Amino acid sequence: MSTGPHLLDLEPGNYYFCACGRSRNLPYCDGSHQGSAVQPFVVAVSEPQNVAICACGRSATRPYCDGSHKADAGH
Repeated sequence: MSTGPHLLDLEPGNYYFCACGRSRNLPYCDGSHQGSAVQPFVVAVSEPQNVAICACGRSATRPYCDGSHKADAGH
């Protein structure tokens, strides 16, 4: 099953995206990584932008999607 990206419209500010995959508020970090060596991806946005945040965990450009999820669908 393919897991496509989270498509978001972000306003200026700092965003913390989950890196551990355990957040109940994906793609955002909710602190579920506490006690592990994993830290969230911190993204500073200076102007409004549309982004695709990786949901499959295999992107080489995390937290951004690079299309790696398409391998699951046989593309």
